[in-house]
Amino acid sequence: MLLAADVGNTNIKLGIFENDKLKFKFVFSTDKSKTADEFAVELYTFCQIYHINADLIDSSIISSVVPQITEPLKSAIKTVTGVKSLVIGPGIKTGLDIRLDNPSAVGSDIVCICVALKELYPCPVIVVGLGTATTILYINENRAYCGGAILPGVQISLDALSTRCALLPSVNLSNPKKLIGKNTSDCIKSGAVYGSASMIDGMIERFEQEAGQKCTLVATGGLANSIIGYCKKDIIINDDLVLEGLRIIYNKNEA
Repeated sequence: MLLAADVGNTNIKLGIFENDKLKFKFVFSTDKSKTADEFAVELYTFCQIYHINADLIDSSIISSVVPQITEPLKSAIKTVTGVKSLVIGPGIKTGLDIRLDNPSAVGSDIVCICVALKELYPCPVIVVGLGTATTILYINENRAYCGGAILPGVQISLDALSTRCALLPSVNLSNPKKLIGKNTSDCIKSGAVYGSASMIDGMIERFEQEAGQKCTLVATGGLANSIIGYCKKDIIINDDLVLEGLRIIYNKNEA
């Protein structure tokens, strides 16, 4: 079995693949203060809860955008499974054609998402990542990653409102009752959800206009289920793109 770890700014997602099928997932919060032993306890507990024999995990791969966590997590995986982890970075074969000014600056999570997209969906593809940041990426008809856009994440925008506007309250992201809110809380929720959905629809239209063709539309990230349903575009939600990309990359490096 393959253990894949997606270390993001907000959450760490672990996935266990058996015969290239994702069998188990577990998400816990990203905490830079945690030690390798604490990560090991969480991983061990995960295995116990889902009745996974850690001895059957014979391979591991990590994508991390939080460098402080990479080594403690590697150590934790080694402690629990006895397996050394591959880490996405220089020297790892991805098979991805990156057509950017500085390909080496692309985050490992973006690499994994693009690898998964070009293998799993018809190209060209536009993918919207709704996480700590909102990213919109474009893969062309030749399955090359050609760039995109980065925006403040939905939760970051909500936090900024309450921090920078003295009279606006902190509001949890949830489904707005209607577009035209009748109180401050509902107005903020409407702006966050419908505003983000409208931005996504508009950016997709502009991406397709610049690309000169219609694209497969995919969304991923922790907030995708909260926002994409309010979009007018027909967008596929796949929250496991990084994990699937990790699986594909691991197979390329072990072949």
